[in-house]
Amino acid sequence: MTERIQAGGPAPDFDLLSPRGKKVKLSNLVGDKFVVLYFYPKDDTPGCTQEARDFGARIGEFRDLGAEVLGVSVDSLDSHEAFQKKFEIPFPLLSDSYKLVSKNYGALNDKGTMADRVTFLIGKDGMIKKVFDPVNVENHVGDVLSALTALKS
Repeated sequence: MTERIQAGGPAPDFDLLSPRGKKVKLSNLVGDKFVVLYFYPKDDTPGCTQEARDFGARIGEFRDLGAEVLGVSVDSLDSHEAFQKKFEIPFPLLSDSYKLVSKNYGALNDKGTMADRVTFLIGKDGMIKKVFDPVNVENHVGDVLSALTALKS
C-alpha cells in the first residue's frame, strides 16, 4: 500500500476525465487557483452524498477564495454523471477508474478497491498545504473553508 502524501510536498499532477468527457489537469489549475482535491469512496452513498452536497452548497465561498473543488473516486464516468445530475453537484467529479491518482496520493483503501475519504488542500504553488485525514463529514466543508481562509490571509 502506498503511503498517503503529506502536507509540505508537491501535489502529484494528474489528468482525469469528468462527465461529458471534459479533461481536468491539475497543472492547468495551480498557479491561478487553490485546489480542494477530495477523494471519496462511492457515488450515491450516504456519507459521500452529504460531502458532495455540502461542498456544492458552499461552492460560491470556495470560488470567492480562489479555489477549485474537485471530487475523485474510482467510479465510472456514467456513475459520476448520474450522481452529479441527481444531486445537482456544481463542480467536477473525476473518474479515477484505473486507480492511478488514488494510488499516487496514497488515497486508495487497503483492499485496493476504492478511495478512502481524504482531502488535500493544494496551494497555488502546487504544494500540498493541508491534508484532512480522517474526515468528519459533518464538519468537513467548514474545516476546509477555515483552512483555505487562513492560507489566503
